[in-house]
Amino acid sequence: MLSLRDHRTDARRLTLRALPAVLAAVALLVTPWTSPAASAHGSTADPVSRNYGCWQRWGNDFQNPAMEQEDPMCWQAWQWDTNAMWNWNGLYREGTGGDFQAFIPDNQLCSAGHTGDGRYNSMDNPGPWKTSGIGANFTVDVLDQALHGADYLQVYVTRQGYNAETDALDWGDLELRATTGTYAPASHYLVNVSAPGRSGHHVVYTIWKASHADQIYFFCSDVTF
Repeated sequence: MLSLRDHRTDARRLTLRALPAVLAAVALLVTPWTSPAASAHGSTADPVSRNYGCWQRWGNDFQNPAMEQEDPMCWQAWQWDTNAMWNWNGLYREGTGGDFQAFIPDNQLCSAGHTGDGRYNSMDNPGPWKTSGIGANFTVDVLDQALHGADYLQVYVTRQGYNAETDALDWGDLELRATTGTYAPASHYLVNVSAPGRSGHHVVYTIWKASHADQIYFFCSDVTF
């Protein structure tokens, strides 16, 4: 017959055996980069947005010191807040009633007015962001992971003379080049855009009004014409 001590010893062994699994479960709950999959939304896939591009290039290697020299704007973004990249698909504002310019002041367009408790603020910084090469006629591809649908998409392009490497983006720097109607829920929404008379480094600013809520996404994509 087992003694009380034997029962206690067996219980202690079972507890110790279960401890690694318990710790692993706790780690999953508190690790910040596990959250995007649970709250997936979207971004511009082409031309790729600033934070989505930084996640694509460095998400699996974000502690590589070479980033500071090879991709300095992504480096400063990772230094500011890693969640800007882990949550690359969550750069939106809610409750604007469609009057988003009242909520997003000049110099804060790429962070949607310092949304997300400021995690995206580094997106506003001008500098040598990596660019996508495009022509005067191009297509914007918005990735919608959550199948929200779209009430509309608007695509702006910076005016010729804007300096993306020294000037934070203002509303006055932009020219509206495309406005769409609604899109049924899908994984990608395509917008054909024409922006002639431009050369060099510019910013494509895409606004996506999701259909499921008063939720608007704002994406800065760096391009070279």
